[in-house]
Amino acid sequence: MLTAMVHRFRQATTPLGMTGDVARTVTMASLIEKEVSQDAERPLVAGVFVNRLAQGMPLATDPTVIYAALLDGRWTGVIHASDLQSPSPYNTYRHAGLPPGPICNPGLAALRAAISPTHTDFLYFVSDAAGHSRFSATLKEHAEQVQAYRQAQQQH
Repeated sequence: MLTAMVHRFRQATTPLGMTGDVARTVTMASLIEKEVSQDAERPLVAGVFVNRLAQGMPLATDPTVIYAALLDGRWTGVIHASDLQSPSPYNTYRHAGLPPGPICNPGLAALRAAISPTHTDFLYFVSDAAGHSRFSATLKEHAEQVQAYRQAQQQH
């Protein structure tokens, strides 16, 4: 079964031109997969992650915190402050860099984005009420986007 899965993975990813550190690419793609549902936004999210990694910033991505809570058997459907303090190596709020492995099985669009991220100055993104992402280059802009998201959530 494992041989068949690896063979299928290679069949699907060879046309993408995946080279180098495949594990790192798949891990990055898994974060992209879980962060956004819009395929068109995936390369930009990848660019944000590349920028954060280059600056030594934590990725601070909620799906890794959720994954850590799932591994520990304590996921309740809500991210708690204690989840953000978890010592798990998957907690990208506490640990800079990529987590130790993928958090899901990424699709081709996320793999493409991880291989070819968009070059951008953005360092932050947050979902909006319509299921898209809002991107920011500064923490101030990001805080404004987060506030707008929270206000939109309260109205629903």
